[in-house]
Amino acid sequence: MVRRPVVAGSFYAGTRERLRAQLEELSPPSGTRTDVLAAIVPHAGYVYSGRVAAQVYACIAPPDVWVIVGPNHTGAGARAAILTSGEWETPLGRLAIDADLGQAILARSSVLREDPAAHAREHSIEVQLPFMQRDAPMSRFVPIGLFSHEYAVCRDVGLAAAAAIQETGRRVVLVASTDMSHYVSRAVATARDRKALDAILALDPEGLHRVVSREGISMCGFHATTAVLVAAKVLGATTAKLVAYTDSGAITGDTDEVVAYAGITIR
Repeated sequence: MVRRPVVAGSFYAGTRERLRAQLEELSPPSGTRTDVLAAIVPHAGYVYSGRVAAQVYACIAPPDVWVIVGPNHTGAGARAAILTSGEWETPLGRLAIDADLGQAILARSSVLREDPAAHAREHSIEVQLPFMQRDAPMSRFVPIGLFSHEYAVCRDVGLAAAAAIQETGRRVVLVASTDMSHYVSRAVATARDRKALDAILALDPEGLHRVVSREGISMCGFHATTAVLVAAKVLGATTAKLVAYTDSGAITGDTDEVVAYAGITIR
């Protein structure tokens, strides 16, 4: 099965040449890439969040496999959905799903279901792929989409991913795809997001889940981020670094109603 792109030409450039040029324009000067266990990366249109995403990927030594956990904005399909076979297409070509790792994660989870419908129209994973194709064209990936916000579901997915990763001999990087506060003023977004970011930087999945729920922070992928933090902790993570934080007002000039974006690496 080949999943065709659904936001090429809207969230990011729709042709190979234009997308390559867009990625080049967004990317910082070449620097040191290091091994990381996980990353938190935004998933809005590249004009808004692409520079933050590019800064994060510029820090990462390309792995053999990416495990991308993103929110299911559409609500279609299973509440926790994985795919373990097939290819996803972007204007840069096709990126294959890693069947071995995908099946190992699925086998260790009590909540994940194999479900193409949950991924068919969702953008949160798709927008990550061009960065991966540019930086690690021979890599593979495993897509996981979460609609359920329950902490038990996040924990199950995180533990299943960590157990499967521990047993593979390959280098794997987990990616949580999320934007931060939505459609509030810059001042409100900054204050609320600081609370969520503090929990992420403390590598505290329960704390993140609790503060987002308690404070009503409109962080669309907080459940995906919670799952990745659970996995990263099991895999031995000790530090997290905020690479960049911005909001849509930096592009539009409107700071009364913004969507915010953060990029974080975890080692």
